[in-house]
Amino acid sequence: MPHHDLVIIGTGSGNSIPDERFAGLDVAIVEHGIYGGTCLNVGCIPTKMFVYAADVAEIIRRSGTYGIDASIDKIRWTDIRDRVFSRIDPISAGGRRYRQEQSDTTVYLGHARFTGERALEVTPTDGGAPVAVTGDRFVVAAGARPAIPEKIVESGVPYYTSDDVMRIDEVPRRLTIIGGGYIAAEFAHVFSALGSEVTIATRGPALLREQDEEISARFTELAATRWNVLVDAAPTAPPEQRADGTIVVHCQHGQIEADALLVATGRLPNGDRLDAAAGGLDLHPDGRIVVDEQQRTSVPGVWALGDVSSPFQLKHVANHEAAVVRHNLLHPDDPRATNNAHVPSAVFTDPQIATIGLREQDCRERGIRYVTKVQRYGDVAFGWAMEDTTGVVKLIADPTDGTLLGAHLMGPEASSLIQPLIQAITFGLDARTMAEHQYWIHPALPEVIENALLGLALDPEA
Repeated sequence: MPHHDLVIIGTGSGNSIPDERFAGLDVAIVEHGIYGGTCLNVGCIPTKMFVYAADVAEIIRRSGTYGIDASIDKIRWTDIRDRVFSRIDPISAGGRRYRQEQSDTTVYLGHARFTGERALEVTPTDGGAPVAVTGDRFVVAAGARPAIPEKIVESGVPYYTSDDVMRIDEVPRRLTIIGGGYIAAEFAHVFSALGSEVTIATRGPALLREQDEEISARFTELAATRWNVLVDAAPTAPPEQRADGTIVVHCQHGQIEADALLVATGRLPNGDRLDAAAGGLDLHPDGRIVVDEQQRTSVPGVWALGDVSSPFQLKHVANHEAAVVRHNLLHPDDPRATNNAHVPSAVFTDPQIATIGLREQDCRERGIRYVTKVQRYGDVAFGWAMEDTTGVVKLIADPTDGTLLGAHLMGPEASSLIQPLIQAITFGLDARTMAEHQYWIHPALPEVIENALLGLALDPEA
């Protein structure tokens, strides 16, 4: 039975933990899928490469607004796809090869299941005999997977998920997307910009309901001008496929016909597929592995990080947690805690959305006193240059001292534009200090943030 000093399950952020400081330790890395994890292979990086191509296509379509007449001659989908994966696939293969060639590292390519505390059975993907593996310490970084409603699975209808839709051979003429979250919104932008007639059907009353309510409402209204958006569209029967290949989705609005179906109804942590409970690991009701502020699980010597344990399911969070776990493995007498007090996120749809901190509905539900300011991109000079009519910055602050409680942006480059607000909220910089004690380059787009800060109606005497 192979025994190792350290066993890491998952090759996303977990793969980044062993560095030169682990030299001399016997390290094992287990991966049942594509080496490199979700972000590299089926998540953040490839999707944003597709998004960039979609953004370029939309810029061309809208160029007439600026007095430039241009048109798209052809969308070369396979060239777009191959540009993405000709870059990503070698990185994945190179990462695997690098670890396999290390003398102090053993790579197990197979599916792991816990058989006891700090004990695994790994079933190789090449069909070989299962291998029992034990270790002194474990890091579980096994990620998450697409959640598929049972009725869709049982229907037998072919469908795509974010795991495979980017590798298809051609853009479907009609694409139905089930779901209303960030994955649905990003792929709706990609495929509509690159040639599909897109329908989004979501159970809820709006798209991106995890966002601030005003941003969600604005985005839903805007999306309906580009795509066929069906809200409150609960399924009334399982989907079916006709003899000609047409896929029919049945919902409260009637029948939706499409050439392809993309299921984007969330992601599930992979703890259940690891038999985490058999390894003594406590689980949350939603399946996430329970960890404390140091990323320790309920089993001594076992840590967990990333989507398998985190409620955020964000790569920058997983990377932060991996850094904490690395430190705690190397310095058990001086442990660090994860800081997830202020976690930003972005949705790379059209327009982009970025957020940090409390939403207005959070403040209302918690009884927190607050003021808001919504500043339009189009009210500053760079917004005029872009002829922007939909972009907004929404700030939420304490009315007495101007402490920023939340920031929610929808518009071009929102994912970059929000960064100074991330810094302000993280380090407790109040709105007036931030707005008045630094220069804001004129006429750059960040002036929209300056104006939003200055527009907050603060009352120190309140």
